[in-house]
Amino acid sequence: MAKKILIIDDDPIIVKYLTALLEDNGYSTCSATTGAAALEVVKREKPDLITLDLEMPEEWGPHFYRRMTKDPELQDIPVIVISGMAGRHAIKKAVAYLSKPFDPDKLLLTVQRAIGLPD
Repeated sequence: MAKKILIIDDDPIIVKYLTALLEDNGYSTCSATTGAAALEVVKREKPDLITLDLEMPEEWGPHFYRRMTKDPELQDIPVIVISGMAGRHAIKKAVAYLSKPFDPDKLLLTVQRAIGLPD
């Protein structure tokens, strides 16, 4: 079973790009475009890793992260922040912060370090 990555971003172009990049490299993906929807997806899908945008409508990434980490079953899922917004302080326990636009090779290396190679 391929390692699963949840992509959380309100920009459909970013979601499509990340989906293609990660799936082309052997990972399985799922996505959400709001923080509220993301919490439902993370509970249902139990991803191995999450990529998280900080600035989204309805619920910002940091608020989603705080809610997620209150759930003992979800709190240890590694998160890579991918955002155009400065805010490294917003999620202190993220495994990495990548600024948009990001280097796809750097993202893949970060994913590999966080959860390993796809099965």
